[in-house]
Amino acid sequence: MLQVAENIADVDSVDSESDFERDVINGLSSKTKAISPKYFYDELGSGYFDEICNLQEYYPYRTELKLLSTVANDLASRFLKPVSIVEFGAGSLVKIQPLLEAMPNICEFIPIDISGEHLFHAANKLRKSFPNVHINPTQADFCHPVSLSTFRGDRLGYFPGSTIGNFTPENAQSFLSSARKTLGQHAYMLIGVDTKKSPQLLHNAYNDAKGVTAKFNLNLLSRINRELDGNFDLDTFDHYAYYNPSHGRIEMHLVSSCNQLVNIGSNEIEFNSGETIHTECSYKYAPEEFTQLAGEAGWSVEASWFADQNMFGVYLLRADSLTRD
Repeated sequence: MLQVAENIADVDSVDSESDFERDVINGLSSKTKAISPKYFYDELGSGYFDEICNLQEYYPYRTELKLLSTVANDLASRFLKPVSIVEFGAGSLVKIQPLLEAMPNICEFIPIDISGEHLFHAANKLRKSFPNVHINPTQADFCHPVSLSTFRGDRLGYFPGSTIGNFTPENAQSFLSSARKTLGQHAYMLIGVDTKKSPQLLHNAYNDAKGVTAKFNLNLLSRINRELDGNFDLDTFDHYAYYNPSHGRIEMHLVSSCNQLVNIGSNEIEFNSGETIHTECSYKYAPEEFTQLAGEAGWSVEASWFADQNMFGVYLLRADSLTRD
């Protein structure tokens, strides 16, 4: 199992100010300005994302959650021995609950998330509902390998929420390869993948009428102001998200509405009017595309489930031999 502490005070920060500052300055100093979406998820940003998941326009959350009851029942008949589940980017620990309810052989649950405070609050609540499962949370950046020791029983990685779409295809392959090595030979991975569909439906999901996604996006600048002594004027940046069909992805940006200089500590960043900060991509995959991607990362598709009208897919992968690169 993971060698982790049981409270935030005992965990080294994986999202240290020095890493955050370095990545922000490097990203904003590039010709095409960009900041990694992993920095959305401070405590406030994680709260905004929970709000997004309850929006009518944001179909991925409720569609996957509905599908997971069927998936969990099928998995219960597949995993008849004790099983440890490692969830990458666990968030609020909502989507693990259908599995915990339907799979009596889950003996250990190891949620990993970059937002430690949010994770530990969620883990404490989950323990009350599932006292017989050893719940062992850790604050970590799941984009990098996490050291594991002996598991209890079979190993099942879990990556719901179509988070795989936030990686470029090349980085998605790298993550899946890393997860395969982390989980070990003969491990499994359960992963949620959003599908290609109507551009208008996709557009609406990232441009909700209540403006919660805009607040989520702009909170990245607020976080820089709070933690890195920045002076972003949020009124001069606009949320902008659109579907790029040629790349099969949603792109999310923050657009400067004027020429301006922004200070981040001792660093000065220049923005031209109309210049953007690229904050997120969300790739959508046809089944054959994701099957190929998983195969190139050393995974075979064991089973798959799809929501009505192929609105969302969940795949059960099995690790190929670790001798494969």
